[in-house]
Amino acid sequence: MTVVVLPDVPGLGGLYARAAASSVRPRRQTDLPDVAYVVRSVRADPAHLTDYQHLLAESASDLLPAGYVHVLAFPVATALMARADFPLPLVGLVHLSNRVTQHRPLSLADTFDVHATATNLRAHRTGTQVDLVTTVSVGDDVTWRGVSTYLAKGVFLQGAGEDDRSPFVPPVPTGQWVLASDTGRRYAAVSGDHNPIHLSSLTAKAFGFPRAIAHGMYTASLALAGVGAARGDAFDWSVDFFKPVLLPSTVSVRIASAGTAGGFDLAAWTSVPHLTGNVTPTP
Repeated sequence: MTVVVLPDVPGLGGLYARAAASSVRPRRQTDLPDVAYVVRSVRADPAHLTDYQHLLAESASDLLPAGYVHVLAFPVATALMARADFPLPLVGLVHLSNRVTQHRPLSLADTFDVHATATNLRAHRTGTQVDLVTTVSVGDDVTWRGVSTYLAKGVFLQGAGEDDRSPFVPPVPTGQWVLASDTGRRYAAVSGDHNPIHLSSLTAKAFGFPRAIAHGMYTASLALAGVGAARGDAFDWSVDFFKPVLLPSTVSVRIASAGTAGGFDLAAWTSVPHLTGNVTPTP
């Protein structure tokens, strides 16, 4: 595998612009590039962290929430997807699931490296999906690892596959989220993820959505914030996304103890399911 060391974390705006320009050219690649992207000596910005904490209802602290670490690392993985030899179009990709293992919380005092690879290109019943694997390390110590699965709808590279997630049965809600029409733009301002499917009805319609949709990681991170300090310093956090949340929406939510199994169950739905997941503290 070729390792490419980037000078710094790239800006998502430039990556999306490059991806949009290349989308007019036919893609002939059917394999993932055998390359890893690395950015060294990354540090969080205190003002940026505060903006994220306010938007996601995280408590004020010098510790970086796991969802915020995803925000910091996401552009490195996106740079891989913006490559000309990446077989799926970046613009319009749908986030299907996220798996995060946090071994210990990072803080504003930490300097860390971000490492991203793409793997497991495979069929989905509506297109092709791929995993972006990102690790965050302080020295030789991996503190955070995330696996994000994305779907290119209508792009069939390997035939048709199945969606093997379990059917959703609405549980008893513990609360609601009231998500305004500008939710996608507000999260984009903090995360840098200005994918057009999240920004307005006009731009979302170009990709087959009737209105703008909320970022999957916004809803997942909002659910994680709802667990609060009970998640502990080390935990596994898993989320599967179902139907996108159309904006605006009032969303029913369940964030509750998983009982004897330990941890917390997460779910969000309206008339259709939006996400399910869990947070499990680890030793």
